[in-house]
Amino acid sequence: MYDTLVKQRNYILEHLNEFKPSVGLILGSGLGNLAQRVEDPVIVSYRDIPEFPVSTVAGHAGRFLFGSLGGCNVAVMQGRFHHYEGYSLQQVCMPVRIMAMLGCSKLVVTNAAGGINLNFKAGDLMLIEDHINLMGDNPLIGPNIEELGPRFPDMSCAYDAELRKVALECAKKHGIDLRQGVYVSLNGPSYETPAEICMLRLLGADAVGMSTVPEVIAAVHAGMKVLGISCITNMAAGVLPQPLSHKEVMDTANAIADMFQTLIMDIIKEMA
Repeated sequence: MYDTLVKQRNYILEHLNEFKPSVGLILGSGLGNLAQRVEDPVIVSYRDIPEFPVSTVAGHAGRFLFGSLGGCNVAVMQGRFHHYEGYSLQQVCMPVRIMAMLGCSKLVVTNAAGGINLNFKAGDLMLIEDHINLMGDNPLIGPNIEELGPRFPDMSCAYDAELRKVALECAKKHGIDLRQGVYVSLNGPSYETPAEICMLRLLGADAVGMSTVPEVIAAVHAGMKVLGISCITNMAAGVLPQPLSHKEVMDTANAIADMFQTLIMDIIKEMA
């Protein structure tokens, strides 16, 4: 695995001309338009990277962008991978590990999520305080990659407290009601049943999705400071008397694109 990661990193380095990113950014379903604001981008398609996964879900462009965003050198994932696409969690986390190997010390991870908390509504943004892994798997299972991190990484502060403080201050500045809560990740690709949502609410989850947790585990393992933001694109099963659809996810993400971009841009500027 490590030899593959080195090969992938070296391929990307050939395109960067000594450019070194300091912040990694993962853009979730329907949130990829922020990539258009990257200045002087160097674009590397996932398809061209040796032994690299390829995005198969609508709303995921499937490429890296390297450039300047808000005065900060960034590595942007415009589209991610999911376990439900048939990829192992080790493959899902390849981009995060490569960003760490390229020099990223911070990771901003975003996602589209279903609202479990009954005080939420579609269109809200939620700052992730913590997560629950119900995927039945972990990207660190198997031989540990000592070059990346320890065998038993501490997850008690997976989402960095100082970065969360920065996010809250940026949201307040722009009059954005940034919710806070716990994100739970399941495998998908089917949406949850109303009974499952009731169970997740009892467990303390505020939002549910099919990504993010493996990437955060890999980032923490690699020593990166993590900030997570969920876009509540729909209320979870059973909350409202209507079926769930990926179209609703995309439509809501597009509707709040300006608010989302404003917040993320300001956060990145503060990181710079």
